[in-house]
This record gives sequence, C-alpha cells and structure tokens, in this order.
Amino acid sequence: MNHHAKPRSGNTVDWNDPQLQSLLDKTEGWSLDNRGVFSPVPCELHIGWGAGAVRGATLVFERAGVMVIEANFLIHVGEKLRIDRLVLGALRSHWGTVAEARDGHRAEDRAHGIRVYWVHVR
Repeated sequence: MNHHAKPRSGNTVDWNDPQLQSLLDKTEGWSLDNRGVFSPVPCELHIGWGAGAVRGATLVFERAGVMVIEANFLIHVGEKLRIDRLVLGALRSHWGTVAEARDGHRAEDRAHGIRVYWVHVR
C-alpha cells in the first residue's frame, strides 16, 4: 500500500455530460461575497510604517490573520498598514501587509470607487 498515493474516488465524473455542463454554465460569472455575515466597522488606516496621514476606511470581514478592508482610495499590494478601530470603547490596532487588492464588484462599490483589500495581519 502506497501511503503517498491519492485515494481513489468512489465516484466517477463525466465532465462532458450535457446535464453537468448545463449546471456548470448556470454558475458562470458567479462570485462569492461574504460581506453579509460581518457587520462593517469604521476604521482608520495608517499607510506605511512611518506615515503620519490617516485615512478612513471600513473593515468588512475579519478572521484569524486576515482582515478585509474597503476604501475609496488606492493602496498598493505589499504596502504596510496599521489598522485602528474602536472595540468596546478602546482603541485596538493591528499591523499587516496588503496581500491582494481589487475593485469592488457591487454596483454601489463601483458608484463610490470602492476597492477591496485583503490584509494579512500579525
């Protein structure tokens, strides 16, 4: 028995099956949007470690090691950030690096020039 071999699947998929192709065609163009499960939180961004300027933004998603920020200004991938927000009346800061950036997909995002940033935080 080879422990490094991929286990065999009990199911065989015919990717050329017309019913499967019809189902896959219906999902073309879909994109996932998780912002509905997290209440947006206002935050302030300090761009660059020595930056004195503060810019307002919105934290739209957070989990261990990752924050997703919406802002109506450009931040370059690789840029260092300090993210400040109020948590139970106290200022809480996170430091991180912009890992990915894109234009917002929603109509209101495009109307307001919103960009979405994935920040890896420490």
